[in-house]
Order: sequence, then C-alpha cells, then structure tokens
Amino acid sequence: MIELDGMPELVDPVMVAAFEGWNDAGDAASTAVAHLEREWKGEVFAALDAEDYYDFQVNRPTVWLDDGIRKITWPTTRLSVVRVGGEKPRDLVLVRGIEPSMRWRSFCNELLGFAHELGVELVVVLGALLGDTPHTRPVPVSGVTSDPDLARTMNLEETKYEGPTGIVGILQEACTHAGVPAVSLWAAVPHYVSQPPNPKATLALLNRLEDLIDMRIPLGELPEDARAWQVGVDQLAAEDSEVAEYVQTLEEARDTADLPEASGEAIAREFERYLRRRDGGGPGGTAGGHATEGGDSSYLRDNPSGRTRPPRRPRRGGDEDEGDESPE
Repeated sequence: MIELDGMPELVDPVMVAAFEGWNDAGDAASTAVAHLEREWKGEVFAALDAEDYYDFQVNRPTVWLDDGIRKITWPTTRLSVVRVGGEKPRDLVLVRGIEPSMRWRSFCNELLGFAHELGVELVVVLGALLGDTPHTRPVPVSGVTSDPDLARTMNLEETKYEGPTGIVGILQEACTHAGVPAVSLWAAVPHYVSQPPNPKATLALLNRLEDLIDMRIPLGELPEDARAWQVGVDQLAAEDSEVAEYVQTLEEARDTADLPEASGEAIAREFERYLRRRDGGGPGGTAGGHATEGGDSSYLRDNPSGRTRPPRRPRRGGDEDEGDESPE
C-alpha cells in the first residue's frame, strides 16, 4: 500500500532511485539522490507502507519530539519530485529509502506502478560497491543494462553478472520485464576506506548521471567535500607504510588498465561536460564551477569536518568478499 499526497503531472520524467544497505558502499548512492533532492528542493508526494516491506528489528523506527509531542519515523522508501527548468524542461522522480527486508517483487511492482502512472521514460538506479580501486584515482562508474538495444543506443554495458544480487538488480530486471527502460550506475568504492561518507564516489555518480540524462546537475559543496575527503585519506594512508604500499600497487594496476581509456571518446565526453557547465547550457539551474571526480590536482584541500576515518589495512589471503563486478 502506498500513501499518497497528490499525483503530480510531470514533464518527460526520469526516475532516479537509490537504496541504503548492501547496494550502497560508503553511502555513495543514497547520498547522491539526497543531494539531488536537496539542491532541487524535492517535494515528497508518496511513501511506501513500512509495515509491508521492513523488519523493524533490522531497521528500527526512531522516536523524536515535535514541540513536546513524541512522534515516530518509520523506515521506508519515499518518492519525491523535482522540477528542472531550462530550455528543455524535465522532471525527476527521486526514490530514496532502505533496501526492503521482504516482499521484493511486490516492492518493485509498486514502484513500477508509479513509474507507469507518472509516465516515466527511463529508470536509473544508483549503486556503489567495494572494489580494488585506489582512492587517488578517478572513481570508476559502470553503466549497465539488461536491454541490448538500450546498451547500444546509450553506450552502456549489457550486464553479464551472475551471483548474489540486491534490490538494485531486482528492480532493474523488473523494469526490463515490464518494458520500462532501465539503467544501473555503479560506483566502485575503495574497500580499504569503505566507511561513509564518500563524497568522491557520490560526485562520480552524479557526473555520470548528468551525462546519461543530459542535465546539468548543481554540485553545491560536493566538489569541496570530495577534495577534503581525498586529502584526509592521503594523510591517514601515509601514516601506515603497509597501506601506502598497497595503495601504490592498486595505482599501478589501475594506470595500466586505464591506458585504453585515454581515448578521443573519453576526452570528448569530459570536454562536453566542461562546456555544459561553463555556458550554463541544458536544463538544471544556474551555471557553476566545474569539478570532476578524479585527478590528483582536484583534491588539494584540508578536511574541515574531520569525518574521514583511517583506512583499513588491506586484507590478506582472499578475505575480501567484494569485487569490482557490479552485484546486480
């Protein structure tokens, strides 16, 4: 059952979803949707009934005071809408919540019911996974789909993943079977510094989303937070020679693997993003400074918040369960 607060009429809507939990390393994906909601002042218009999908011993409700009156906030998934103006107006339906504990098929069917009623043209699900990637390099973001035609037209990978999956993979497959175009964007988070927040991974997801849906996304303070995060991790990693050596090994492997990526296509994509921000072109608010998710020269400031935690020592003997393969 879904609680409604009026069904909005939307223009060329795209649904963007993220879920806390197994699909959300470093809280990168859920933070990305929260950023969109905050920057574009999203208005919540619906929430799924928490009783249907959540185990409250796993995801407990919270009690808070409102002018002396005790109230309860239940763990759930909420839907909000943001209206983006410009030459080509387009609305976004933002879905943010916690990975459900039960009834995943019913959960996806309810979301797809909304997508149908709102005329959603594309569903983009954001995720983040732990991987063998160095924090000093641009965050890898893979775009995958189950639809071979969509993979070809949007320059995405057709997923070949086999193995355990989370709600991101289930929702994407539900969209495919319902005939709704769906894409998953996965950011790889360094497993040795997996504690949230990870603003660098969040920034990488937003940049990739911006390219995918051709909308200029206001970044706010996120580039500054990403710079501070990297400087903080640099300092902490330098204090442990074993971790520093491990990071260097990852850097060498990444640089070797990335040599083919220094292509005209990749350079053109980055230049297009730069022009979009410089000229204020496309829908999405006022023009702002451009910052990508990578490059050593982009992360040179101290961390004012002190929230970065020490990196974990690299695991030995195959103890790391997570890999670079998107767990769809």
